[in-house]
Amino acid sequence: MKVFRAGSPFALCLFSFALTSCGYHIAGNSTSDVLPSTVKTVAIPAFSNVTIRYKLTSYMPAAITREFISRTRYQVVNDPKEADAVLNGSIVRFDSIPITFDPRTGRASAIQALVVMQITLRDRAGTVLFDRPRFESRQNYEISTDPKAYFDESDVALDRLSREVARSVVSAVLENF
Repeated sequence: MKVFRAGSPFALCLFSFALTSCGYHIAGNSTSDVLPSTVKTVAIPAFSNVTIRYKLTSYMPAAITREFISRTRYQVVNDPKEADAVLNGSIVRFDSIPITFDPRTGRASAIQALVVMQITLRDRAGTVLFDRPRFESRQNYEISTDPKAYFDESDVALDRLSREVARSVVSAVLENF
């Protein structure tokens, strides 16, 4: 049996073949996404909101916009009339659920924030390119059980939640799953 050295032409050829044929790629960073080639610009207007958490309507579109800019080749525009595709969203449910309690005081010490949205991406002609009627995401955060040291973490949790949703939404749109 003949042993090949690391720098031999055969070893280099074999290595380059293995790299190009494995099919591995990072989800959401694909340049061969499923959106039509005619889509070059995307608008992400303010989301509608039927919940009492009013800040979500600004957190979600801003985070999704940042994610589209940083991870895709699409240009994000402000005016939906100038876009090749428009991503509309509606926040249909928001819950804050206590998940851990302080045994001494009985007060909640950790909360799970749950957001459910409807997300639709349509092209200029109105054709649905992506649709998730029930897009759900969760984020946990801790709260202080000491009233003197209490700091409201809900806004920070909403920001983390919106970034998580943005990553998921952009990946789902690009990979269409």
